[in-house]
Amino acid sequence: MHILGISAYYHDSAAAMIRDGVIVAAAQEERFTRNKHDPAFPRHAIGYCLAEAGVPLSGVERVVFYDKPFLKFERLLETYLAFAPRGFTSFRMAIMVWIKEKLFQKRLLTTELQRIDPAFDPARLLFTEHHQAHAASAFYPSPFEEALVLTMDGVGEWTTTSAGIGRGTRLELLKEIHFPHSLGLLYSAFTYYTGFRVNSGEYKLMGLAPYGEPRYVDRIRQHLIDIKEDGTFRLDLDYFDYCTGLTMTNARFDALFGGPARRPEEPLAQRHMDLAASIQVVTEDVVVGLARALAKENGLRNLCLAGGVALNCVANGKLLRTGLFDHIWIQPAAGDAGGALGAALAATHWHLGQPRHVTPGHDAMRGSYLGPAFSQEEIERRLRAAGARFTVLDDEALRNACVDALTREKALGWFQGRMEFGPRALGGRSILGDARSPTMQSLLNLKVKFRESFRPFAPSVLAEEAGAWFDLDRESPYMLLVAEVRPEHRRAMTPEEQALFGIAKLNVPRSSIPAVTHVDYSARVQTVHADTNPRYHALIRAFRERTGCPVIVNTSFNVRGEPIVGSPEDAFRCFMGTGIETLAVGNCFLVKEDQDPALAITNHTDRFAPD
Repeated sequence: MHILGISAYYHDSAAAMIRDGVIVAAAQEERFTRNKHDPAFPRHAIGYCLAEAGVPLSGVERVVFYDKPFLKFERLLETYLAFAPRGFTSFRMAIMVWIKEKLFQKRLLTTELQRIDPAFDPARLLFTEHHQAHAASAFYPSPFEEALVLTMDGVGEWTTTSAGIGRGTRLELLKEIHFPHSLGLLYSAFTYYTGFRVNSGEYKLMGLAPYGEPRYVDRIRQHLIDIKEDGTFRLDLDYFDYCTGLTMTNARFDALFGGPARRPEEPLAQRHMDLAASIQVVTEDVVVGLARALAKENGLRNLCLAGGVALNCVANGKLLRTGLFDHIWIQPAAGDAGGALGAALAATHWHLGQPRHVTPGHDAMRGSYLGPAFSQEEIERRLRAAGARFTVLDDEALRNACVDALTREKALGWFQGRMEFGPRALGGRSILGDARSPTMQSLLNLKVKFRESFRPFAPSVLAEEAGAWFDLDRESPYMLLVAEVRPEHRRAMTPEEQALFGIAKLNVPRSSIPAVTHVDYSARVQTVHADTNPRYHALIRAFRERTGCPVIVNTSFNVRGEPIVGSPEDAFRCFMGTGIETLAVGNCFLVKEDQDPALAITNHTDRFAPD
């Protein structure tokens, strides 16, 4: 039995295919269209999933959409009526979009699906609620027979936070917090206020937080959010404009924090860093409070997380260190893209009662390597058509060439195997560097990624050696847990260095792996496993044999504003438009100096809107 899940029309459209309870394929539409966070109907992602499963759309038993549009429309109307006559301009803009397309999404989806396959039967189209999809994506692929499930995001139809229990194929949601009270929207309000793009820049705010001091925590708790003992909360809506306005915050919010919102690309001030640190602390307090109350009430020792807030790996790390749970599992595609997977899983297990196969200690995500792969023959053909000059190497020679590049502090583009599903590059579509280099972070940020200098990079570490380098006693394959670098690898700071504030902290090496050590000694760790990504694991092992260090820098293969590369041609274009010096695509090895200078792209970043 084949079940296809779809998320679309808001942001991060995606498709996912389940066959007889097994995840076969999943991909975001942006990787095919090159439009970051593409909200459009995921025609290309669906086409990929069908091809990977080897079935036509008419051969799929159910197609499941991750939202219930009428419930969302109900929330829109009730919200505007509650605040009327405020927000009429926003209402007029929103209602036209809904009347034209969103209110009639079943018809729109049917039309789009029948364009793919005219034989598709509309009776096979189902809808799941947004947080049901998030919860299903969290529990069903997890390695647990029984677990608590916590989902947190901006808003679905009405729900912003849900809690439930999964047992076998059963998944029951027991509690919800409803719009407009939303931890995700609170965090997004500060994302907006500090000058970053909502639904895109939240991870920038998280990365900025360690440069600041949490000076505004009391002010946030006194004026913006009332947090109860059980972690539930209510927001004071007098400070926000997201219910009916065109911005996230308003003049009262400005007055509370001493000025207007930062405009995008304006210089960052210490105040912005302190605001980031403060909302990060408050977010962690809410997440831990919710989890603590659930653990106390239900006594379960396994926890599953999904929803956009679950991508806050700093909060996840803090939750892990509380010891409330023996095991925590986080859906790697925790945001809206993962809703496609959750919708398909909900239909498979929740609606149709198909059996679920659990292997303790191993999740069902297959390392999240669920996207397209390319054969060596196809890679060579595509690269030649793009004008690339390359050498085809066997596996050992390729590893040696890549390790040579890394040890010479060259940036290495790494395009191998199946593409990752979710926002993180996990060694399939990555840019790699030497973690020991004190200049690698600034080099990658400014000359390769063309992004803000303060942004940290993640370490990829051999799973079997992670505990010797980071304060982490478990796997972190999806880069969703933050842990500190172990004391023996840290560098003692001078009094002058300890006295530095803000971005001045950036260029002070803090450990023997400075390129992946944030200013608070933390790192967003990815443990690399030989069973899920043997080629990437072998590369890092070869690097360790050469250098004694089992850690390398891993960042996504793209520039600012660009989706992660999806094809060999995308990889070559990014290579030719950035400061990446070397590139490995399959067994093809490319060196920048060998390429035709006429193919250099001087305006690569101009092709993408800043994120």
